[in-house]
Amino acid sequence: MIGLEKPSRWDIAHSVAMAIACLVSYTAMTKLLNVAVEGHGDLVGGMWAAVATAFVFRDSRQHSLSAGVGRLIATCVSFVLCLPYLWFFRANIAGMGMLLAAGTLGMVLLGRREDIITTAVTTIVVMVVALVSPEDAWRQPLLRLFDTAVGIVIGVAGKWIASFAFYKARGESVR
Repeated sequence: MIGLEKPSRWDIAHSVAMAIACLVSYTAMTKLLNVAVEGHGDLVGGMWAAVATAFVFRDSRQHSLSAGVGRLIATCVSFVLCLPYLWFFRANIAGMGMLLAAGTLGMVLLGRREDIITTAVTTIVVMVVALVSPEDAWRQPLLRLFDTAVGIVIGVAGKWIASFAFYKARGESVR
């Protein structure tokens, strides 16, 4: 039987802060930024920004920043592969397979094996959305890069703000 661990005050504060940061990312993309960029709310953009926020909201500020850098690199590799592909070809499963293989090799060459999965997930999302909405499919890599950048900024900033507020309220130095 697995024993349950009692959450600390920090665990509770961290959980609430992450939820708030994800909701801020989602709302920022669906109600503000994508409306300004695309002229309408984009649920995929909101989801993608919230996912990026959750991905970088780690147990320490340093881990958050490191995860943000990894997330950005992985997304940029996917962007560099998907954008030219979608300029010249329609999204299809065979193309997605080629892009996944190329992304994996690219991350190996960059020495970022730990970010292969993130590159693959980003590529899959871009290609599936391009399959579902083939008109202007080439815009998907641009939009997902934008969504990711917003999510990373909100996630890392949210983590830093939460850490600062929590430790300051306790009279401790910020970790």
